[in-house]
Amino acid sequence: PLRARLGGRSSPPGALCWPSVLACLLLACSYVGSLYVWRSELPRDHPAVIKRRFASVLVVSGLAPLFVWVWREVTGLRLALLGLRCEGLVPAIVLPLLLTMVLFLGPLMQQAVDCPWGLMDGVRVLLDPSFWALCLSDVRWLRNQVVAPLTEELVFRACMLPMLVPCAGPSAAIFTCPLFFGVAHFHHVIEQLRFRQGSVTGIFLSAVFQFSYTAVFGAYTAFVFIRTGHLIGPVLCHSFCNYMGFPAVGSAWEHPHRLTILSSYLLGVLLFLLLLFPFTDPYFYGAITPACSLSPAPSPLCL
Repeated sequence: PLRARLGGRSSPPGALCWPSVLACLLLACSYVGSLYVWRSELPRDHPAVIKRRFASVLVVSGLAPLFVWVWREVTGLRLALLGLRCEGLVPAIVLPLLLTMVLFLGPLMQQAVDCPWGLMDGVRVLLDPSFWALCLSDVRWLRNQVVAPLTEELVFRACMLPMLVPCAGPSAAIFTCPLFFGVAHFHHVIEQLRFRQGSVTGIFLSAVFQFSYTAVFGAYTAFVFIRTGHLIGPVLCHSFCNYMGFPAVGSAWEHPHRLTILSSYLLGVLLFLLLLFPFTDPYFYGAITPACSLSPAPSPLCL
């Protein structure tokens, strides 16, 4: 398929790798750089800073598909390539999010045990329009649950993977793409040092830890994007993970119901590994997903 899109030319896919890697690096730098075009002495969680950053990242995210457009002879120019398509939309909304919730079975169980509300109380809150009005009026909630998941998945998955898959194949692209995503989060070091939010050693150790888990998370959502061919799944998974935060395994060890919660952690991981491929089976989302169609050779990830 790749050679056909290249008009029969014999250029090896590897010839595309350096340009695609540089394009991804430029795209990542543009996204992070857009956060700092506004000069301010205020911290990142101040509403004024958040609103300004909304404007800049939305501009960068709107322009990001132009990077894919440059590769139009290889990829073709299709919205479906960015994960914007109708085929398999309902499974793409439900299955990846359910799979991610399975992974977080332990933290969800811990929240359920500690929550003073009953199940019906929680349902009533979720159905209350005033609850959602309050969320939508909170710029930090909008950043964490809407703007960051949408723009980061669009830029770091939907726009980067179509440039990486033709040169590296789906498997290598899944593990290459998150490196840009992880490195992009190092910009938090600048603000932590600037506002003296801890010792230099502590800040850099925290940054290394954050790089590690954001890279792992990025590999997961890249896997979901390639297997499903949809943007909505990674966005919902990202939003859910932002809501949950990193699992508090330490507090689970000290919990009065430690056995139940730790068993839920283990069961969640085992079920996640068991359901990872079945829940992302391209059969649910179309015969072959758009990203898989760019692969220079058949890949087991696309089957």
